[in-house]
Amino acid sequence: MLSSPNKPYVGRIAPSPTGYLHLGHAQTFRIAHQRARAAGGRLVFRMEDLDEPRCRPEFAAAAIEDLKWFGLDWDEGPDIGGPHAPYLQSQRLSCYRTFLDRLIRADLVYPCTCSRKEIQASVSAPNEGDEEPVYPGNCRHRSAKDVPTTGRFNWRFRVRDSETIPFVDGNLGPQSFTAGKDFGDFVVWRHDGIPSYQLAVVTDDILMGITEVVRGADLLLSTARQLLLYQGLGSTAPEFYHCELVRDSQGLRLAKRHESHSLRTLRRRGNGTEPSNELNPEDNF
Repeated sequence: MLSSPNKPYVGRIAPSPTGYLHLGHAQTFRIAHQRARAAGGRLVFRMEDLDEPRCRPEFAAAAIEDLKWFGLDWDEGPDIGGPHAPYLQSQRLSCYRTFLDRLIRADLVYPCTCSRKEIQASVSAPNEGDEEPVYPGNCRHRSAKDVPTTGRFNWRFRVRDSETIPFVDGNLGPQSFTAGKDFGDFVVWRHDGIPSYQLAVVTDDILMGITEVVRGADLLLSTARQLLLYQGLGSTAPEFYHCELVRDSQGLRLAKRHESHSLRTLRRRGNGTEPSNELNPEDNF
């Protein structure tokens, strides 16, 4: 996406400190960096550290160090500050609560008392990969005002069944997903007071003025959900550019458990003082 006089380009890189970054992350973040610099825009570094049990300070510090070693820089972030601080999601909970309240007032969400076990037991087919199952609708009859007086509940965004959510990806072209088929009503706020990934990133991207989101192709379906949130919040969605996933020699996408492919491991192995700039989305590692 090119910048314009009325809306300069603002991109972001947003690692989650649940492990050391691997070559797949590096590839995506390098593309985000290149697109921001080519557009003469700004790049925001945001740490998505809401998964408290898995996030660790040493992983957050390593993400900054390793990406700098890889040759990336940014204009705002937890290490240098900027006008959209704080840059750690764990310090932005009040922002997310404000946006949740907007959804509640608009009656776009409802309290759901279903446990994960109950949902898994009631769906006809298992979910694929990392995706949550399509919600069966047990609590859809509730409105935002039907808040239980006791017990735990999540806030769930109500989708319109059979609604098609199309968008044109900057890398992968036209995309289309159907609500009620490809995904169902989704959680935006958990019973433990933590926002979901969907609400948190939409809130941050709105408040930080992000004009293009560059991320992995495994998040294409999340984009459909997030477009509904932008619509419900009355905000203009950014453009999206989803990168092909980097895979290992067996064709499996890299994950943080693949320590041998982490940037930290490459540095420790002494693969030169400078990183390789020859990574290609088609490469297998």
